Amino acid sequence: MYDFAIVGSGVSGGSIAYELTAGGARCVLIEAGKAFDRHNFPGNEMGSSTRMYWGGGMEMSRDARFAFLRGKCLGGTSVLNQALLHRFDDLAWDSWRDRSGVEYFAREAMEPLYDEALARIAAQPIPSEYRNRNAELLVQAFQKTGLSWEPILRAQSDCRWDRGSDCMVCLGGCPRDAKQSTLVRGIPQARERGLVVETELEAEQLIHAADRVRVSGRCRGERREVEAAKVVLAGGAFGNTSLLLRSADIAKRLPALGSAFCCHPQFINYGLHDEPVDAHKGAFSSVESHDERLRKEGIKLENVAAPPIATALLIPGWGRSHHALLRKYRHLACLEFAIRDEPVGRLRLGRRGELVRDKPLTDQDRERIRRGREVALELLSAAGAKQLIPCETAFGLHLMGGCPIGVDPTDSVVGPDFRVHGHQNLFAADSSIFPTAPGINPSFTIMALSLKAGRAMLEG
Repeated sequence: MYDFAIVGSGVSGGSIAYELTAGGARCVLIEAGKAFDRHNFPGNEMGSSTRMYWGGGMEMSRDARFAFLRGKCLGGTSVLNQALLHRFDDLAWDSWRDRSGVEYFAREAMEPLYDEALARIAAQPIPSEYRNRNAELLVQAFQKTGLSWEPILRAQSDCRWDRGSDCMVCLGGCPRDAKQSTLVRGIPQARERGLVVETELEAEQLIHAADRVRVSGRCRGERREVEAAKVVLAGGAFGNTSLLLRSADIAKRLPALGSAFCCHPQFINYGLHDEPVDAHKGAFSSVESHDERLRKEGIKLENVAAPPIATALLIPGWGRSHHALLRKYRHLACLEFAIRDEPVGRLRLGRRGELVRDKPLTDQDRERIRRGREVALELLSAAGAKQLIPCETAFGLHLMGGCPIGVDPTDSVVGPDFRVHGHQNLFAADSSIFPTAPGINPSFTIMALSLKAGRAMLEG
């Protein structure tokens, strides 16, 4: 029997696995997806979407308004994202503390954890000389419109832009191990200390006892069980919530299970230029809005690029006109806006045991989307676009909630000690415990919380 079984291998799971094994615990890391590395990542967008994401690339909300993206591979979404590092501000921490009652949700308490997490990885902003034309157009637009901006700090090292490397390829896994995913920082170091890794094992149910927990699931079609004294839930909003919901004896004691789901709805808008922009080339996701007015309005903007298949899904229209725009792919500037949505979504099980994702939009959400699109199109116009192409399709990339943290077991699932209420040997510290949407990329905060949680687990 293991001391800890960690279900999920992304930002939280990989970080906690290292923390626990470094502390001397005997651990197993359970991942539903396959193990890829820089030598065998799929070589194109279709391959990475179908082989490295849940749902073949997208999971839909019940009303099909949202397409949610989450990684299904060793290292989880940390392998597939752009490794952006953001610290929460007072607005985010105050919201969390007010909603949860957890006193350590404050900047002075969390800053040392951010500092320690940062010391364990390589990180840098993209140097100005390597920003691509899409980023430079956005910087010019910010300056013309009087909105402030800043470079983005990213968890990366030796990306080799001077040799023609493109960030686009990293959306399917970094072939240079430059991105500081848990495949690079966390899991390998934990394996050196004895971590056992089980891939293609999809956890379906927890069988809970006073002194141990069994994780029951299937591995390559065969029934498997893993037993540990304690279990760490690190499968994110969807993974943790569905696993607990399918564990009926646990779920019935958690009235708030499935609540507070939110996702930072994101929209990519395009501007067509006469000259090539090549937003997909070189380094992207390098600059973002840093304007206090937009922050208070619940809006964030950054330069991005979507690969061709995704762009075909995002650009409105069909037939010849749609095809004509796609033929001008290299001439498209891309600008993404995201909103800080209200945590009113709900995760539940359907009749066949499938996870149902209810994600309604509130009046405030709709107003923020309207305002975000207005600002994005204004910036694209200021950047010189000859045609503006607004996008109505929403992506959910930061999946949060479902197991919100709080002091009151009637409206939360996880306590301030990261234990699931009423279950001393079940823990969670990933994005599933977020009580509200911060309006800021969550990865860095998940790292910081996982450091704090891992130490708490070792202490008792």
